Amino acid sequence: MFAKVCSAAVNGIDAYPIEVEVNAGWGDTIVVIVGLPDTAVKESRDRVSTALCNSGFKFPMGRTTINLAPADVKKEGPSFDLPIAVGILAASEQFVSDQLENFMMVGELALTGAIRPVKGVLPIALRARAEGKTGILVPSEKAPEAAVVSGLNVIPVQNLREAVGFLEGKVALNPTRVNVEKLFEWSPNGELDFADVKGQESVKRALEIAAAGGHNVLLIGPPGTGKSMLAKRLPTILPPLTLEEALETTKIHSIVGLLEPRQALVTRRPFRAPHHTVSDAGLLGGNVNPTPGEISLAHHGVLFLDELPEFKRNVLETLRQPIEEGKVTISRAAGTMTFPSEFMLIAAMNPTPDGKMPHESRSSPREIQRYLGRISGPLLDRIDLHVEVPAVSFDQIASTSPGEASVHIRERVVAARQRQRKRFASSPRTTSNARMGSRELKAHCALDDHAMDLLKFAMSDLKLSARAYDRILKVARTIADLGDSPRITADHLSEAIQYRSLDRQLWT
Repeated sequence: MFAKVCSAAVNGIDAYPIEVEVNAGWGDTIVVIVGLPDTAVKESRDRVSTALCNSGFKFPMGRTTINLAPADVKKEGPSFDLPIAVGILAASEQFVSDQLENFMMVGELALTGAIRPVKGVLPIALRARAEGKTGILVPSEKAPEAAVVSGLNVIPVQNLREAVGFLEGKVALNPTRVNVEKLFEWSPNGELDFADVKGQESVKRALEIAAAGGHNVLLIGPPGTGKSMLAKRLPTILPPLTLEEALETTKIHSIVGLLEPRQALVTRRPFRAPHHTVSDAGLLGGNVNPTPGEISLAHHGVLFLDELPEFKRNVLETLRQPIEEGKVTISRAAGTMTFPSEFMLIAAMNPTPDGKMPHESRSSPREIQRYLGRISGPLLDRIDLHVEVPAVSFDQIASTSPGEASVHIRERVVAARQRQRKRFASSPRTTSNARMGSRELKAHCALDDHAMDLLKFAMSDLKLSARAYDRILKVARTIADLGDSPRITADHLSEAIQYRSLDRQLWT
């Protein structure tokens, strides 16, 4: 007998349909799996056969052929265990159901017949809806993740017998429902707040500008000045994720397997802080089969690189294209994948090799220059704000008065982002001032004569590049948005220019 079961597999961050075809025939008892299965898929024959027996079913005698179509795409992972088991039972006539065409199903089988969670449930659920399926059978722990897809019945199943009983119509399982609006209810994180930061008002102002426009920031200062502390609190002032952004971010975290059990969505902007020993594959993504790296896991969030000069130079140079384009393309023997990587880069570094300010350092000027030279000029050009983080005085440390809370800063940031969304309503790809192209710069960053003379003087005096020119205009536009100003004034421009510290070569 022949049976066909619908499933899906993940390619990049999206899923594509897989038809699991099972034919139970005569001959020697053997199970053959075709359709470019990897080792995990091939091993499913042992998991499935044991799970069937332990669930009270019979494994069919004779030759059982399982085809995973399309046959020219490599199949990976244990998520095909459940559809293979259901297909074997249907082909051997151990149950009869007319619902196999209406439901997709994914899940790994334990030897007891229990269904274990798998990666990539959200993109698979989105594919099921796109294919016009009535619903999807998923492991119960992953049901909330799939349930954020509206218009799809998400059936949580705990074991193989329960899944078969539902398909037969003998077991009633209620679809999982998720209140998406409730998931987005924002509450301040009690552990992290800008109110805890003593002093550093100028740095807080710079981070507010960065959050308001989606700009990249480099924090420069001696150890112990609060660079990491400030960077970790940046997500608390960023605007909330939209549903579309949350779905994109959740898809990436889902296929990597970073979602917590029963977590439905990533509703807070991610904060990723890889160690400086990270490889280019770990940062960009890759391996034998391309998977998302740290920059994609930071999509719509923050990528924090502490001790920036300690990263390998070839690793840092790979950031240049993703910063500009908001995506990364990885080519391997297994194929070419494109992952989104629209993140805010927050980097921190010491001003000299020994961590002290130049006038206090024992390092020679050549050693300091070599230390700063670990960061290339093209990469620095792509960082909008170079912010000096000075040492905190005793009076500031001992002060009992709290600083401004994140919730108040966040209100100003959200207001500025709303002005940008209104401005870029006709350009959906432009999500913030930092993402403006040349046309948007000409349209929205016009300068009067006084401001133009100031920028001309800064360009010639600091010997800035054309990319730095664009970055200054974008930052000035954000400063104007924070002040609810329709035009960029000389004051806005001068504040933006001061955030090009390394262009002024303060330490050389």
